[in-house]
Amino acid sequence: MRAGIIVFFVILWWGLPASGAPLTCFKCHSRQEILKGKSHAPVAQGQCLRCHLPHVSRYPKLLTAKTPDLCYQCHQKLAGGLKEAPFVHAPVAKGSCGRCHEAHGSNFPGLLKGQTKELCLSCHGELKKKFPKPHAPFARGRCLSCHEAHYASDRVFLKRQGAPLCFSCHQDRKKLAAKHQVKNVASLDCLSCHDPHGGQGRGLLRAYKHQPYAKGNCQSCHRDLKEGPAMCFRCHEETRKDFYHQHNHLLGGYENNACLICHSPHVGGNQALLRDKPRRLCQKCHAETAQQRAETLYVHPKWKDCLACHLAHGSDSPSMLNGDGNTACVRCHETQGKFTHPVGKEVRDPRNGQPITCVTCHNPMGTNFKYNLRLSGEASLCLECHKNY
Repeated sequence: MRAGIIVFFVILWWGLPASGAPLTCFKCHSRQEILKGKSHAPVAQGQCLRCHLPHVSRYPKLLTAKTPDLCYQCHQKLAGGLKEAPFVHAPVAKGSCGRCHEAHGSNFPGLLKGQTKELCLSCHGELKKKFPKPHAPFARGRCLSCHEAHYASDRVFLKRQGAPLCFSCHQDRKKLAAKHQVKNVASLDCLSCHDPHGGQGRGLLRAYKHQPYAKGNCQSCHRDLKEGPAMCFRCHEETRKDFYHQHNHLLGGYENNACLICHSPHVGGNQALLRDKPRRLCQKCHAETAQQRAETLYVHPKWKDCLACHLAHGSDSPSMLNGDGNTACVRCHETQGKFTHPVGKEVRDPRNGQPITCVTCHNPMGTNFKYNLRLSGEASLCLECHKNY
């Protein structure tokens, strides 16, 4: 008798609808909204209590655990990959699964909230511009043909490194070799010349051309490749002087032409023929800076604009700052240049004997303290020098 009563109340609570979802939940929550499109597996199986508590919870929406930990209970392969991945997509790193995915059901693959391209452009607004000649996958909204959505070994989340990604569609290697006048197309850096999203015309070449390349005068550079940077300085004599500083980007024992690390010798997306945006170019070598930003609470508001504070080729100031540790800062922080803690050559840091500057106490690359202080401004930072207090 008691067993029969228990079974009755279990059926009364859960119900047995064709959808598999409990009837009790639908007394308040819209069946049409929750069961739209393709349902999330727990929803399709009527397992609402797998993610939600029926009475109270310490988490929003009565979840049994916080997001993304709740998601990773099932999506364990994804969770494992994230631990090993060198680059994690920002929404994923923040645990914002709901930024792109629906929790219950969706009319789009992967329980996405909308079309893939629309979701991507909601953050990557710079790609909303219209290209006269768009790349076919981009025009069709197939961002995931080239990019990973959650994590990758590449800073821009490409599925493969270098030319092999392009060869997954452009398979006629003999034709490509003839067009580029090379024997081994696998060594080509396709993205240094071609814009993967779109361009002005056929070939999707980037807009700005190096003059020798534009004139078809290949031998003016290729016959002297072994000269390294000296080859570039033959034409860019004024740029040579930028490297005549104590700290510069030609120091480091590069085996090949160091200019080509940042600049494309053929075409580029800007007049400087940079291979990528300055921020991404810098992070290819200075990965620790990006890691510091990711792991700290406070960063400089112009952190993404490296050239706002640093010179690209060379400087006599540490970290290739555009001025010493004071001058570089007071260009924007004008009041601090007039009223501040004593700084300059006459004021020495008792710990190392070096002149005190803004960066003695502040670290614009990222810290866990307000105003980018290196230690707590309440006492700890001051006591580093003022021991008697």
